Amino acid sequence: MTQTPDTPAITATVRLTPKGDARAIRHGFPWVFANELVTDRRTRNLTAGTLAVLEDADRRPMGVVAVTPASKIICRMLDRDPEAVIDEAWFAARISRALKLRDTLYADPFYRLIHAEADGLPGVVIDRFGDVAVVQPNAAWADVLITPLVAALQKVTGVTTVVMNGTGRARSLEGLDEVTKVLAGVAPDGPVPAVMNGATYMADVMEGQKTGLFYDQRPNHAFAASLSKDARVLDVFSHVGGFGLAALAGGAKSVLAVDGSAPALDLAEKGAAAMGVSARFETRKGDAFAVLTDLAEAGETFDVVICDPPAFAPSKNALDAGLRAYERVARLAAALVAEGGILGLCSCSHAADLTKFRNASARGIGRAGRRGQIVYTGFAGPDHPMLPHLAESGYLKSVFFRL
Repeated sequence: MTQTPDTPAITATVRLTPKGDARAIRHGFPWVFANELVTDRRTRNLTAGTLAVLEDADRRPMGVVAVTPASKIICRMLDRDPEAVIDEAWFAARISRALKLRDTLYADPFYRLIHAEADGLPGVVIDRFGDVAVVQPNAAWADVLITPLVAALQKVTGVTTVVMNGTGRARSLEGLDEVTKVLAGVAPDGPVPAVMNGATYMADVMEGQKTGLFYDQRPNHAFAASLSKDARVLDVFSHVGGFGLAALAGGAKSVLAVDGSAPALDLAEKGAAAMGVSARFETRKGDAFAVLTDLAEAGETFDVVICDPPAFAPSKNALDAGLRAYERVARLAAALVAEGGILGLCSCSHAADLTKFRNASARGIGRAGRRGQIVYTGFAGPDHPMLPHLAESGYLKSVFFRL
């Protein structure tokens, strides 16, 4: 193996316990949990992000992993070749393969380029906005190897600016600091416009939520837009205008976008202005539950109501409370849907699977005294591929009811 200054030598070896699920890992499962690994003092003292060769309980090499001793996910599989060199060329090969899929899917370079484990870069998310890429290194190994990662990203894609967004719950679980900085090029001097489904979105890649835009909802935005011609639309938890701007592109008569973030709503208004539809677009800042209640008390109704809240159930421990929150959203929103209208409900909680989320939504609709028929079930777009072995990669659910 040839090492470079940016390629740490793989000198460590870690081993599964006899109870470790070697077969699952050989069949493609990308993680080793802490209770599956022999965690002697040597292993516990490894620096977070250390590359090591993983062996099964019989000391047969299984591949190269990244080790984070303090994490519940103690190892992430990087390459099933124990001789692999994790260098710039290795990153370039992974990014090139991911880029080929996105070039097939989309005419313009606005998409999720790397979706973590499903694209062979565990814990790494990269969203592309034309010549700008935002990298979320949510695992310690990616922080350690950020230099060859960025070099490969620029070489393969030609992006001129690379921003690191090191914020969020995933990094805290790895013991990583929160930091946002420019790794290559020059920071954009304002929000970056991105066009999806005929709508223009303004992505704040430096200070916005996550990478600045949620590409995952693209197909669900398109379905909502197809129902919105001449409709009065309510977009709750709208962020930078997600469903609302798509509805306007689909010919909506009017859109009211509700969110708790004034900066997000300002970006939504800028998107509407760029589309030339400001006259049909209104925003309201406030707590979503309070606004839904106020609208109902005012006797307001809409032809299409869509709620896309944050993850109410980010973990199994939060599942019951999260499902109650989804039920409450459905109950309050259903009261605002005109007879024969559409209610779209979304969840990005991987702990709440589709059945649990759908059932909670149906309970909420029933508690509002309404009945619904499901007309559409959607998931994340194809630039957010799912790893079949990892249920967590299928986090997004979208269910549309006709009431």
